Amino acid sequence: MKIINKNRLFLASCLALITTAMTFAIRARLETVFGPDGVGLTLEQIGYAFAPAFFGFTIAMIIGGPLVDLLGIKKITWMAFLTHLVGIVLTLLADSMTSLFIATLFIGIGNGFVEAALNPMVASMYPKEKTKMLNRFHVWFPGGIVIGAILGWLVMDVLNLSWQIMVATLFIPTVLYGVLFFGQSIPVTERVQLGVSNKKMFSSVVKPLFLFMVACMFLTAASELGTTQRIESLLKESVAAPLLVLAFINGIMALGRMFAGQVVHKLKPSGMLLYSAIFTFIGLWLLTITSGGMTFVAAAVFAIGVTFFWPTMISFVAEYLPETGALGLSIMGGAGMFSVSLVLPIMGNLMDNASAAQALRTMSILPAILIVVFFGLNIYMNKRKLKA
Repeated sequence: MKIINKNRLFLASCLALITTAMTFAIRARLETVFGPDGVGLTLEQIGYAFAPAFFGFTIAMIIGGPLVDLLGIKKITWMAFLTHLVGIVLTLLADSMTSLFIATLFIGIGNGFVEAALNPMVASMYPKEKTKMLNRFHVWFPGGIVIGAILGWLVMDVLNLSWQIMVATLFIPTVLYGVLFFGQSIPVTERVQLGVSNKKMFSSVVKPLFLFMVACMFLTAASELGTTQRIESLLKESVAAPLLVLAFINGIMALGRMFAGQVVHKLKPSGMLLYSAIFTFIGLWLLTITSGGMTFVAAAVFAIGVTFFWPTMISFVAEYLPETGALGLSIMGGAGMFSVSLVLPIMGNLMDNASAAQALRTMSILPAILIVVFFGLNIYMNKRKLKA
Protein backbone atom coordinates (compact mmCIF):
# COMPACT_ATOMS: atom_id res chain seq x y z
CA MET A 1 0.00 0.00 0.00
CA LYS A 2 1.46 3.35 -1.06
CA ILE A 3 1.83 6.10 1.54
CA ILE A 4 -0.22 9.23 0.89
CA ASN A 5 1.96 12.32 1.25
CA LYS A 6 -0.67 14.79 2.48
CA ASN A 7 1.71 17.75 2.70
CA ARG A 8 2.94 17.34 -0.88
CA LEU A 9 -0.58 16.81 -2.21
CA PHE A 10 -1.89 19.84 -0.35
CA LEU A 11 0.97 22.00 -1.69
CA ALA A 12 0.31 20.73 -5.23
CA SER A 13 -3.40 21.50 -4.79
CA CYS A 14 -2.60 25.04 -3.68
CA LEU A 15 -0.37 25.58 -6.73
CA ALA A 16 -3.15 24.29 -9.01
CA LEU A 17 -5.54 26.77 -7.41
CA ILE A 18 -2.94 29.54 -7.79
CA THR A 19 -2.88 28.73 -11.53
CA THR A 20 -6.68 28.99 -11.62
CA ALA A 21 -6.65 32.28 -9.71
CA MET A 22 -3.87 33.85 -11.78
CA THR A 23 -5.98 33.29 -14.90
CA PHE A 24 -8.70 35.46 -13.32
CA ALA A 25 -6.33 38.34 -12.59
CA ILE A 26 -4.56 38.15 -15.94
CA ARG A 27 -7.88 37.96 -17.78
CA ALA A 28 -9.02 41.09 -15.92
CA ARG A 29 -5.93 42.89 -17.27
CA LEU A 30 -6.58 41.54 -20.79
CA GLU A 31 -9.88 43.45 -20.80
CA THR A 32 -8.01 46.64 -21.71
CA VAL A 33 -5.79 44.79 -24.24
CA PHE A 34 -8.78 43.49 -26.21
CA GLY A 35 -11.15 46.38 -25.35
CA PRO A 36 -12.16 49.52 -27.29
CA ASP A 37 -8.68 51.06 -26.91
CA GLY A 38 -6.88 47.85 -27.92
CA VAL A 39 -8.10 45.16 -30.32
CA GLY A 40 -11.41 47.03 -30.52
CA LEU A 41 -13.98 44.77 -28.87
CA THR A 42 -16.86 46.39 -26.99
CA LEU A 43 -17.17 45.68 -23.27
CA GLU A 44 -20.24 43.54 -23.99
CA GLN A 45 -18.28 41.50 -26.57
CA ILE A 46 -15.50 41.00 -24.04
CA GLY A 47 -18.16 39.81 -21.59
CA TYR A 48 -19.15 37.11 -24.08
CA ALA A 49 -15.49 36.22 -24.83
CA PHE A 50 -14.77 35.86 -21.09
CA ALA A 51 -17.99 33.95 -20.34
CA PRO A 52 -16.57 30.48 -21.23
CA ALA A 53 -14.07 30.86 -18.39
CA PHE A 54 -17.12 30.40 -16.20
CA PHE A 55 -19.49 28.13 -18.13
CA GLY A 56 -16.46 26.03 -19.20
CA PHE A 57 -15.68 25.75 -15.51
CA THR A 58 -19.30 24.67 -14.93
CA ILE A 59 -19.16 22.02 -17.67
CA ALA A 60 -15.93 20.59 -16.21
CA MET A 61 -17.37 20.60 -12.69
CA ILE A 62 -20.61 18.87 -13.68
CA ILE A 63 -18.77 16.27 -15.79
CA GLY A 64 -15.84 15.96 -13.41
CA GLY A 65 -17.94 15.59 -10.24
CA PRO A 66 -19.35 12.13 -11.01
CA LEU A 67 -16.14 11.10 -12.82
CA VAL A 68 -14.00 11.82 -9.74
CA ASP A 69 -15.54 8.79 -8.04
CA LEU A 70 -15.51 6.69 -11.23
CA LEU A 71 -12.07 7.52 -12.65
CA GLY A 72 -10.37 8.74 -9.49
CA ILE A 73 -9.01 12.10 -8.39
CA LYS A 74 -5.66 11.54 -10.16
CA LYS A 75 -7.07 11.27 -13.71
CA ILE A 76 -9.24 14.38 -13.29
CA THR A 77 -6.20 16.28 -11.97
CA TRP A 78 -4.18 15.39 -15.09
CA MET A 79 -7.11 16.46 -17.27
CA ALA A 80 -6.91 19.83 -15.50
CA PHE A 81 -3.17 20.04 -16.17
CA LEU A 82 -3.52 19.31 -19.91
CA THR A 83 -6.42 21.71 -20.50
CA HIS A 84 -4.56 24.43 -18.58
CA LEU A 85 -1.54 24.02 -20.87
CA VAL A 86 -3.68 24.12 -24.04
CA GLY A 87 -5.61 27.15 -22.75
CA ILE A 88 -2.44 29.12 -21.95
CA VAL A 89 -0.97 28.44 -25.42
CA LEU A 90 -4.22 29.41 -27.17
CA THR A 91 -4.46 32.62 -25.12
CA LEU A 92 -0.95 33.57 -26.29
CA LEU A 93 -2.16 33.12 -29.89
CA ALA A 94 -5.51 34.93 -29.45
CA ASP A 95 -6.14 37.96 -31.69
CA SER A 96 -9.96 38.19 -31.99
CA MET A 97 -13.16 37.60 -30.05
CA THR A 98 -13.48 34.04 -31.42
CA SER A 99 -9.90 32.97 -30.65
CA LEU A 100 -10.11 34.58 -27.19
CA PHE A 101 -13.41 32.74 -26.61
CA ILE A 102 -11.86 29.34 -27.48
CA ALA A 103 -8.74 29.96 -25.38
CA THR A 104 -10.84 31.08 -22.43
CA LEU A 105 -13.00 27.96 -22.76
CA PHE A 106 -9.97 25.67 -22.32
CA ILE A 107 -8.77 27.71 -19.34
CA GLY A 108 -12.26 27.51 -17.82
CA ILE A 109 -12.42 23.73 -18.28
CA GLY A 110 -8.98 23.37 -16.65
CA ASN A 111 -10.06 25.52 -13.72
CA GLY A 112 -13.23 23.45 -13.34
CA PHE A 113 -11.34 20.17 -13.25
CA VAL A 114 -9.05 21.60 -10.54
CA GLU A 115 -12.04 22.32 -8.31
CA ALA A 116 -13.82 19.07 -9.22
CA ALA A 117 -10.82 16.96 -8.21
CA LEU A 118 -9.19 18.89 -5.40
CA ASN A 119 -12.10 20.05 -3.23
CA PRO A 120 -13.09 16.41 -2.55
CA MET A 121 -9.42 15.44 -2.16
CA VAL A 122 -8.89 18.04 0.58
CA ALA A 123 -12.17 17.04 2.27
CA SER A 124 -11.09 13.38 2.09
CA MET A 125 -7.58 14.01 3.50
CA TYR A 126 -8.86 16.09 6.43
CA PRO A 127 -12.27 14.63 7.41
CA LYS A 128 -12.26 16.20 10.89
CA GLU A 129 -11.11 19.64 9.72
CA LYS A 130 -13.07 20.15 6.51
CA THR A 131 -14.10 23.78 6.93
CA LYS A 132 -10.69 24.83 8.26
CA MET A 133 -8.68 23.06 5.55
CA LEU A 134 -11.02 24.00 2.69
CA ASN A 135 -10.69 27.63 3.79
CA ARG A 136 -6.91 27.20 3.98
CA PHE A 137 -6.90 25.64 0.49
CA HIS A 138 -9.05 28.47 -0.83
CA VAL A 139 -6.61 31.03 0.62
CA TRP A 140 -4.81 30.52 -2.66
CA PHE A 141 -7.66 31.66 -4.84
CA PRO A 142 -7.38 35.26 -3.61
CA GLY A 143 -3.67 34.65 -3.03
CA GLY A 144 -3.22 33.64 -6.66
CA ILE A 145 -5.22 36.65 -7.81
CA VAL A 146 -2.87 38.90 -5.81
CA ILE A 147 0.12 37.23 -7.50
CA GLY A 148 -1.47 37.53 -10.96
CA ALA A 149 -2.60 41.13 -10.43
CA ILE A 150 0.82 42.30 -9.23
CA LEU A 151 2.57 40.42 -12.05
CA GLY A 152 0.19 41.96 -14.59
CA TRP A 153 0.79 45.44 -13.20
CA LEU A 154 4.59 44.97 -13.13
CA VAL A 155 4.86 43.41 -16.59
CA MET A 156 2.53 45.77 -18.45
CA ASP A 157 2.33 49.01 -16.46
CA VAL A 158 5.78 49.25 -14.87
CA LEU A 159 8.09 47.40 -17.29
CA ASN A 160 5.91 48.10 -20.39
CA LEU A 161 6.41 44.56 -21.68
CA SER A 162 3.98 42.70 -23.94
CA TRP A 163 0.79 41.11 -22.67
CA GLN A 164 2.05 37.76 -23.99
CA ILE A 165 4.83 37.80 -21.35
CA MET A 166 2.19 38.37 -18.68
CA VAL A 167 0.16 35.38 -19.92
CA ALA A 168 3.31 33.20 -20.15
CA THR A 169 3.86 33.55 -16.38
CA LEU A 170 0.97 31.06 -16.02
CA PHE A 171 3.32 28.28 -17.12
CA ILE A 172 5.25 28.55 -13.83
CA PRO A 173 2.59 27.34 -11.32
CA THR A 174 1.12 24.95 -13.93
CA VAL A 175 4.40 23.07 -14.41
CA LEU A 176 5.08 23.09 -10.65
CA TYR A 177 1.77 21.49 -9.71
CA GLY A 178 2.21 18.91 -12.48
CA VAL A 179 5.63 17.95 -11.11
CA LEU A 180 4.33 17.71 -7.51
CA PHE A 181 1.39 15.48 -8.45
CA PHE A 182 3.53 13.23 -10.64
CA GLY A 183 3.93 9.72 -9.19
CA GLN A 184 1.90 10.40 -6.05
CA SER A 185 -0.65 8.11 -4.42
CA ILE A 186 -3.93 10.00 -4.09
CA PRO A 187 -6.78 9.08 -1.70
CA VAL A 188 -10.28 8.09 -2.78
CA THR A 189 -13.14 10.52 -2.21
CA GLU A 190 -15.00 10.68 1.09
CA ARG A 191 -18.16 9.28 -0.49
CA VAL A 192 -16.24 6.17 -1.57
CA GLN A 193 -14.70 5.90 1.92
CA LEU A 194 -18.17 6.11 3.52
CA GLY A 195 -19.59 3.55 1.10
CA VAL A 196 -22.41 5.86 -0.02
CA SER A 197 -24.13 4.39 -3.09
CA ASN A 198 -24.61 6.25 -6.39
CA LYS A 199 -28.37 6.08 -5.84
CA LYS A 200 -28.09 7.82 -2.47
CA MET A 201 -25.68 10.41 -3.86
CA PHE A 202 -28.00 11.34 -6.75
CA SER A 203 -31.06 11.41 -4.46
CA SER A 204 -29.17 13.66 -2.03
CA VAL A 205 -28.58 16.39 -4.62
CA VAL A 206 -32.33 16.97 -5.00
CA LYS A 207 -32.92 17.54 -1.28
CA PRO A 208 -34.48 20.96 -0.54
CA LEU A 209 -31.53 22.16 1.58
CA PHE A 210 -29.04 21.32 -1.16
CA LEU A 211 -31.12 22.96 -3.89
CA PHE A 212 -31.47 26.03 -1.65
CA MET A 213 -27.68 26.23 -1.31
CA VAL A 214 -27.23 25.88 -5.09
CA ALA A 215 -29.59 28.83 -5.62
CA CYS A 216 -27.64 30.87 -3.06
CA MET A 217 -24.37 29.93 -4.80
CA PHE A 218 -25.61 31.67 -7.94
CA LEU A 219 -25.86 34.93 -5.99
CA THR A 220 -22.72 34.66 -3.81
CA ALA A 221 -20.41 33.80 -6.73
CA ALA A 222 -21.85 36.49 -9.01
CA SER A 223 -21.48 39.10 -6.24
CA GLU A 224 -17.79 38.24 -5.77
CA LEU A 225 -16.43 37.14 -9.14
CA GLY A 226 -18.68 39.20 -11.40
CA THR A 227 -17.37 42.32 -9.68
CA THR A 228 -13.68 41.40 -9.48
CA GLN A 229 -13.50 40.00 -13.03
CA ARG A 230 -14.52 43.39 -14.48
CA ILE A 231 -12.54 45.54 -12.05
CA GLU A 232 -10.54 47.27 -14.81
CA SER A 233 -13.65 48.75 -16.44
CA LEU A 234 -15.61 49.26 -13.21
CA LEU A 235 -12.93 51.36 -11.49
CA LYS A 236 -10.94 52.91 -14.34
CA GLU A 237 -12.59 56.30 -13.65
CA SER A 238 -12.11 56.01 -9.87
CA VAL A 239 -8.45 54.99 -9.50
CA ALA A 240 -5.27 55.05 -11.58
CA ALA A 241 -4.48 51.32 -11.24
CA PRO A 242 -7.61 49.15 -10.80
CA LEU A 243 -5.46 46.00 -10.85
CA LEU A 244 -3.87 47.13 -7.57
CA VAL A 245 -7.36 47.43 -6.06
CA LEU A 246 -7.93 43.83 -7.19
CA ALA A 247 -4.69 42.81 -5.48
CA PHE A 248 -5.72 44.72 -2.33
CA ILE A 249 -9.16 43.01 -2.21
CA ASN A 250 -7.67 39.58 -2.66
CA GLY A 251 -4.87 40.23 -0.17
CA ILE A 252 -7.52 40.85 2.50
CA MET A 253 -9.39 37.73 1.36
CA ALA A 254 -6.24 35.59 1.60
CA LEU A 255 -5.50 36.80 5.14
CA GLY A 256 -9.10 36.24 6.19
CA ARG A 257 -9.17 32.69 4.88
CA MET A 258 -5.80 31.92 6.43
CA PHE A 259 -7.15 32.70 9.89
CA ALA A 260 -10.67 31.40 9.27
CA GLY A 261 -10.56 28.76 12.01
CA GLN A 262 -11.46 31.03 14.94
CA VAL A 263 -14.16 32.86 12.95
CA VAL A 264 -15.71 29.56 11.81
CA HIS A 265 -15.77 28.27 15.38
CA LYS A 266 -17.64 31.35 16.67
CA LEU A 267 -20.12 31.96 13.85
CA LYS A 268 -20.63 28.55 12.22
CA PRO A 269 -21.15 28.47 8.41
CA SER A 270 -24.67 29.94 8.35
CA GLY A 271 -23.63 32.88 10.55
CA MET A 272 -20.55 33.55 8.42
CA LEU A 273 -22.70 33.67 5.29
CA LEU A 274 -25.10 36.21 6.81
CA TYR A 275 -22.33 38.59 7.87
CA SER A 276 -20.63 38.12 4.49
CA ALA A 277 -23.79 39.22 2.66
CA ILE A 278 -24.13 42.35 4.82
CA PHE A 279 -20.54 43.50 4.25
CA THR A 280 -20.70 42.68 0.51
CA PHE A 281 -23.82 44.82 0.08
CA ILE A 282 -22.29 47.78 1.94
CA GLY A 283 -19.00 47.42 0.05
CA LEU A 284 -20.63 47.45 -3.39
CA TRP A 285 -22.61 50.58 -2.57
CA LEU A 286 -19.52 52.33 -1.23
CA LEU A 287 -17.67 51.54 -4.47
CA THR A 288 -20.32 53.52 -6.40
CA ILE A 289 -19.69 56.73 -4.43
CA THR A 290 -15.94 56.70 -3.76
CA SER A 291 -12.84 57.62 -5.75
CA GLY A 292 -9.09 57.91 -5.21
CA GLY A 293 -7.82 56.62 -1.88
CA MET A 294 -11.34 56.12 -0.51
CA THR A 295 -11.89 53.46 -3.16
CA PHE A 296 -9.53 51.25 -1.18
CA VAL A 297 -11.67 51.73 1.95
CA ALA A 298 -14.78 50.67 0.02
CA ALA A 299 -12.82 47.78 -1.49
CA ALA A 300 -11.77 46.65 2.00
CA VAL A 301 -15.41 46.47 3.15
CA PHE A 302 -16.32 44.53 0.00
CA ALA A 303 -13.34 42.20 0.55
CA ILE A 304 -14.40 41.44 4.12
CA GLY A 305 -17.81 40.52 2.73
CA VAL A 306 -16.73 38.17 -0.04
CA THR A 307 -13.81 36.54 1.81
CA PHE A 308 -15.78 33.59 3.17
CA PHE A 309 -18.50 33.26 0.52
CA TRP A 310 -17.03 30.57 -1.75
CA PRO A 311 -15.23 28.29 0.77
CA THR A 312 -18.07 28.47 3.30
CA MET A 313 -20.69 27.57 0.69
CA ILE A 314 -18.53 24.56 -0.30
CA SER A 315 -17.77 23.54 3.30
CA PHE A 316 -21.45 23.90 4.31
CA VAL A 317 -22.31 21.18 1.78
CA ALA A 318 -19.28 19.05 2.74
CA GLU A 319 -20.19 19.30 6.44
CA TYR A 320 -23.98 19.10 6.47
CA LEU A 321 -24.65 17.17 3.23
CA PRO A 322 -21.62 14.80 2.91
CA GLU A 323 -23.71 12.14 1.16
CA THR A 324 -23.85 14.40 -1.93
CA GLY A 325 -20.16 13.55 -2.39
CA ALA A 326 -17.92 14.99 -5.08
CA LEU A 327 -21.03 15.51 -7.24
CA GLY A 328 -22.52 17.89 -4.66
CA LEU A 329 -19.32 19.93 -4.42
CA SER A 330 -19.06 20.04 -8.22
CA ILE A 331 -22.65 21.20 -8.65
CA MET A 332 -22.03 23.97 -6.12
CA GLY A 333 -18.87 25.18 -7.84
CA GLY A 334 -20.42 24.79 -11.28
CA ALA A 335 -23.52 26.78 -10.32
CA GLY A 336 -21.34 29.57 -8.97
CA MET A 337 -19.25 29.86 -12.10
CA PHE A 338 -22.23 29.56 -14.43
CA SER A 339 -23.88 32.51 -12.70
CA VAL A 340 -20.79 34.63 -13.40
CA SER A 341 -20.95 33.73 -17.11
CA LEU A 342 -24.48 35.16 -17.10
CA VAL A 343 -23.69 38.45 -15.34
CA LEU A 344 -20.52 39.38 -17.27
CA PRO A 345 -22.30 40.39 -20.53
CA ILE A 346 -25.06 42.11 -18.51
CA MET A 347 -22.46 44.18 -16.67
CA GLY A 348 -20.71 44.94 -19.96
CA ASN A 349 -23.98 46.16 -21.48
CA LEU A 350 -24.64 48.40 -18.46
CA MET A 351 -21.13 49.89 -18.68
CA ASP A 352 -21.43 50.41 -22.46
CA ASN A 353 -24.84 52.09 -22.25
CA ALA A 354 -25.12 53.51 -18.72
CA SER A 355 -22.17 53.70 -16.28
CA ALA A 356 -19.88 51.66 -14.08
CA ALA A 357 -21.72 53.00 -11.03
CA GLN A 358 -25.01 51.70 -12.43
CA ALA A 359 -23.44 48.27 -12.97
CA LEU A 360 -22.24 48.21 -9.34
CA ARG A 361 -25.63 49.34 -8.03
CA THR A 362 -27.31 46.57 -10.02
CA MET A 363 -24.85 44.01 -8.62
CA SER A 364 -25.63 45.15 -5.06
CA ILE A 365 -29.16 43.72 -5.46
CA LEU A 366 -27.65 40.23 -5.21
CA PRO A 367 -26.16 40.51 -1.67
CA ALA A 368 -29.31 42.39 -0.59
CA ILE A 369 -31.33 39.26 -1.45
CA LEU A 370 -28.72 37.11 0.30
CA ILE A 371 -29.07 39.06 3.55
CA VAL A 372 -32.71 37.98 3.72
CA VAL A 373 -32.17 34.34 2.72
CA PHE A 374 -29.14 33.78 4.95
CA PHE A 375 -31.01 35.28 7.90
CA GLY A 376 -33.63 32.60 7.28
CA LEU A 377 -30.93 29.90 6.92
CA ASN A 378 -29.45 30.94 10.26
CA ILE A 379 -32.79 30.50 11.99
CA TYR A 380 -33.35 27.12 10.30
CA MET A 381 -29.90 25.74 11.23
CA ASN A 382 -30.26 26.87 14.86
CA LYS A 383 -33.64 25.11 15.11
CA ARG A 384 -32.17 22.00 13.48
CA LYS A 385 -29.34 22.01 16.02
CA LEU A 386 -31.83 22.18 18.90
CA LYS A 387 -33.75 19.18 17.52
CA ALA A 388 -30.58 17.11 17.10
